[in-house]
Amino acid sequence: MKIQGKRHYLRRAVDQDCEKVDEFLQKRRDGKAAKSFFKRIMDKHRGEPRKIVMDRLRSYDVAHRGLIPETIHDTSQYANNRCELSHEPTRIREWGMRKFKSMEQAQRFLGAHAAVHNLFNLGRHLVSAENYRFLRQRAFASWGKAVAM
Repeated sequence: MKIQGKRHYLRRAVDQDCEKVDEFLQKRRDGKAAKSFFKRIMDKHRGEPRKIVMDRLRSYDVAHRGLIPETIHDTSQYANNRCELSHEPTRIREWGMRKFKSMEQAQRFLGAHAAVHNLFNLGRHLVSAENYRFLRQRAFASWGKAVAM
């Protein structure tokens, strides 16, 4: 994504349930930047993943070998679709905001957007109608508590 005419790179981590774990905006796309993103994820969630699915960007290989070499690293053709599809809601919100003005504004938005999107983005096809209604009521109750503060 471009911010003030300069290219920035959005890194996303998505779990097996298609929920965003973290989104981070960086100026570089090299091995050092990938390592810092991996460290951020592992520090935030206190542990190593069993499996990592990524595209074939070489900087990810550097970070994988340097930080968590025993983790399974999958780069097959369609394995990365879950993460790519998680990017769509972010892009739609970005277009509605008429681009970001600074990297700090973008990072603040991305942090809040990931949490809200996970709260309201329920896999309707994965649950029964009764459970879906219950989960929606719980999401709106959580939202009400968050907004009331």
